[in-house]
Parts: sequence; C-alpha cells; structure tokens
Amino acid sequence: MKNPFGKSYVAPWEKAFDQVLTPLEEFIHRQTTSGVLLMLCAVTAIYVANSSWSDAYHHLLELPFTVGFQGFMLSKSLHHWINDGLMAVFFFVVGLELKREILVGELADIKQAALPIAAALGGMIVPVLIYVSINPEGVAFDGWGVPMATDIAFALGTLALLGSRVPKSLLTFLVALAIVDDLGAVVVIALFYTETINLVALATVCGVLLLLVSLNLGGIRRPLPYLLLGVVLWVAMLKSGVHATLAGVFLAFTIPMRPKYDPKRFLSQINSMVEQIKLAYGRESNIVKNDALRSQVQALGDGVQLVQAPAQILEHKLHLPSAYFIIPIFALANAGIPIEWASLGSVITHPISIGIGAGLLVGKLVGIAGFTWLAVKLGLATLPQELNFKHIIGAGLMGGIGFTMSIFVAELGFAHHPEALLMAKTGVLFASLIAGISGFIWLYFTAEKNEDIAS
Repeated sequence: MKNPFGKSYVAPWEKAFDQVLTPLEEFIHRQTTSGVLLMLCAVTAIYVANSSWSDAYHHLLELPFTVGFQGFMLSKSLHHWINDGLMAVFFFVVGLELKREILVGELADIKQAALPIAAALGGMIVPVLIYVSINPEGVAFDGWGVPMATDIAFALGTLALLGSRVPKSLLTFLVALAIVDDLGAVVVIALFYTETINLVALATVCGVLLLLVSLNLGGIRRPLPYLLLGVVLWVAMLKSGVHATLAGVFLAFTIPMRPKYDPKRFLSQINSMVEQIKLAYGRESNIVKNDALRSQVQALGDGVQLVQAPAQILEHKLHLPSAYFIIPIFALANAGIPIEWASLGSVITHPISIGIGAGLLVGKLVGIAGFTWLAVKLGLATLPQELNFKHIIGAGLMGGIGFTMSIFVAELGFAHHPEALLMAKTGVLFASLIAGISGFIWLYFTAEKNEDIAS
C-alpha cells in the first residue's frame, strides 16, 4: 500500500503492519496465524509430556505463585493462574467479539444471523446428545459439555491452508458460528460448571457489575476505570464459586460500544486541525522544535482515539496478546498428556474418549450440516450465493476441532478426577486432529478454486 504521508523511515518489521484491513479481515488473519502457533504449542506440550522432561514439566505447572499483600493474598499453582487468570483475559476478548457481532456484526441482522445461529445450535445440541447416550451417568456424565465447543483459531488456521479454494463467505460463516458457539459455552460454564456458591462474594459481583453499568450510562469512555473494577470483579468471581474467567465476559459487555465523537464531528474537527497544522508548520518545519505543531498533532491523535468506541480499541489491542500469547500458553499448559502406547487402545476406547470423539466428529457434522439444511428448507435462513452444502459439510467437519474451549471445559468437569480428565483430553486431541484433516481433505477435493478470490 502506498504511504499517503510521503517519504518515511520504515523499520524492517513495520511493513507487515502497513496494510489496512477491515475488522473481520484482521480478525481472520490473526486467528489463522494464531491457529498455526497453537498447533506448534500443542505438539510441543505433547512431546515434552512424553519425554525425559515430563517430571520437570508437571513440577513447573504445580509451582505455587502468590500475589497480593499482607492480609489479602491469592496463592495458586501456575497451572491455575493460567486457567483462571490468563484465560479471563481470553474470555474478555471473546466477550468483546460477541458484543461487536451482536450489535454491528454478522449477528446484528436476524435474517443474516439465522444461518450461523441454527448451525451453532445444531453443533451444540447433537454432540451433547451423542455424549450423554454413551455416558448417561456417573463421573463420566460430567463431561457432557466438552464436545460442544469449536476452536475458532484452529478451524480458521486449517481453512486458511486451502487458500482460494474456499470462498470468504465460508470463513465468515465459520467465524459467526464459532462466536455463537463460544456464547453457548459461556452459558454452560456459568450454569452447570459452578461449584459451591458464596453469596457474599456473589453480591459483590452484582455490586461491581452495577457500578460498571453506571460508568457506561454515565458516559465514562476511558478504559482504566473499567479495567480496575474488572480486577475487583475477577477476584469476587473467584471467591463466589462461579468460574472466575466469566468475569472477562461480564466486563466486556459493560465496555461502551459508542464513541465520543461521531464521524461527522470528527471530519469537521480534522479539517480545522489540518489548517492549524499547516500554519504551525509554516512557522517551523521541525516538529521537535515546534511546540504548536506537536500539540496540534497530539490533539489529532486524541481525536482519532475518541472517534473509535472504547470496546473497539480494547478488542484491537488485546487480540494480539490473546491470540499469540495467552492461547499458546494455555496449550502448553494443558495439551501435555502422557501417551502410553501399550495402553493407548484402552484409552481411546474408553467411554469418555468415545463420547467426546463421536460428539466432535459425528455430532458436529450432523448438527451443523443438519440444522443448516433444516433452516434453509423451512425458510428461516438462506445460503449466501457463494456457498453450497458441500461447503457446509466442510464447515461441519471443521467444527469438530474443539481444542481450546473443549479442554477448558474438560478441566472444569473433571477437575477432581485426573484419570477421567486424561481420557477427555485424549478424546479432544485425537478428534480435533481427525476433524481438521478430514475437513481439509473434503474441502480440497469438493470445493472448486475461486478465481475471483485468487485474483
């Protein structure tokens, strides 16, 4: 892209950030590259857990880590800080994505949203039914929520490998489907994977949420007050018994989605500022010496911030660390399952592994493709022009990649049953691998190369 500001110094890595992308394109780009990194971290974790470094790996995860001050301290293992702390930031980003999609994105128009919503509902209901039919009672039943989830980073990363063979509308469909899927997972975690309730802490949660909503309604646009109260909300959620990561979602829904300046006012202000900048530049061209020029440029930068919604700014800033730091660390901490090749057959054929594998591989395919077909046949939704049911079947197979959220739910459901957790993680890993490969092969051989996308 040609630089509109003329000659400038460009550092070696800056060119990658010069391209102007739409929010959806930026989201897909980061999720696909994050998916590749996620794959590498998952493979690394499995290798380390089955190597001579296995004991050191597990010892590191169980190291205690304490934060706080005298009279108020939180002490948890490194593993718990990753799953309860870092993942709260991930859920915050998920919440911001959800809010944006519901208000102005693919889910804002009910007619446009009907298709991915129907597909997501099928992709949640059918896997649960399959799992429960195999594990109807006992400890194994607690894993019923594991096969519900779709890992958006892995799925988009796999789709990206197909390049121009898949239309952009399939990526959009899968993004919207996975976001509805995430919302379903959040509801399930809040309602069904909550331990004993601390009413005092829960009352504190409600009080902080009311304060956050008051800040929003009062017109506070600076993110700092929200983030500080978000920390209080997270601690209260941690003490309440409801999983602490949900504080991220609740906080996200209170962040303002309305900017201070509307575009019309912003354009008017820019025109005035440009004239002031020209006058200041005429007096002194060196901005380091020219305080008037520097102050006008600074004011212009502030205006650029104020014409964007606070939620939009936070999502943009946090998506990078979430995609490239938090999720890879989660994979390193949770994908390291020991594989005993001698007993692998009994592990794979365990009812929990079979239930999760069947739910992700068969349930997702039948649910996503079947509910999409029903929605179209009943006239509740229409397929985009670029898509056909071969694409939908491919999306159904890709939907069986359940890595991040599935393992997260497994950690909750089988927190006190390490053997069941091992079966669940094994089922998730093997099913996700098979789903990704089969989805790729299906779309590679059935989807015709789109020349418009290629050009």
